[in-house]
Amino acid sequence: MAVKIRLARHGKKNFAFFHIVVADSRAPRDGRFIERIGVYNPNTNPATIELDNDKALQWLFNGAQPTETCRRILSYKGVMLRKHLQEGVKKGALTQEVADQKWDAWVQEKELKLSNKKTELAQSKREAKKVALEAEAKVKEARAQEIAKRKREEEEAAAKAAAEAQAQTAVQEEGATEQEPAETQE
Repeated sequence: MAVKIRLARHGKKNFAFFHIVVADSRAPRDGRFIERIGVYNPNTNPATIELDNDKALQWLFNGAQPTETCRRILSYKGVMLRKHLQEGVKKGALTQEVADQKWDAWVQEKELKLSNKKTELAQSKREAKKVALEAEAKVKEARAQEIAKRKREEEEAAAKAAAEAQAQTAVQEEGATEQEPAETQE
């Protein structure tokens, strides 16, 4: 029986997450499996991977073959490196202490990279929000200037109309005063 480490799809349409399972290669994708060893959720940033490293390593030593995607996930979590180091110990190429030191150094480096990525994502999110607020403030200021300009134009138009009305009433009053003396002369 050929055993594979592969993904089993779960979740909603366009929002899938996957179980990392050990299954017979002849079983359907989402069907029967031997053991569930983890969960992979690509919908988060960075992707969430929960994996039982010891079980995955044990299955690899027992001959399970990971699919390409699972191989990448196992490599990302360090299972493939650990398998490589343990094979080196079995062959006598290095000691268990050296293998443990290399593993610990790799784990620390990986944690540092992951924390840096998370801080960069949080910082870029803050910067994007800051840029959006600045753009919104500019738009708000431009609108305020446009409203103030319209108010000034309306006030000027109202003042001009009032001045014209006063001038017209003054002309009418002058015409009325000129017509009164002419009527009195007749």
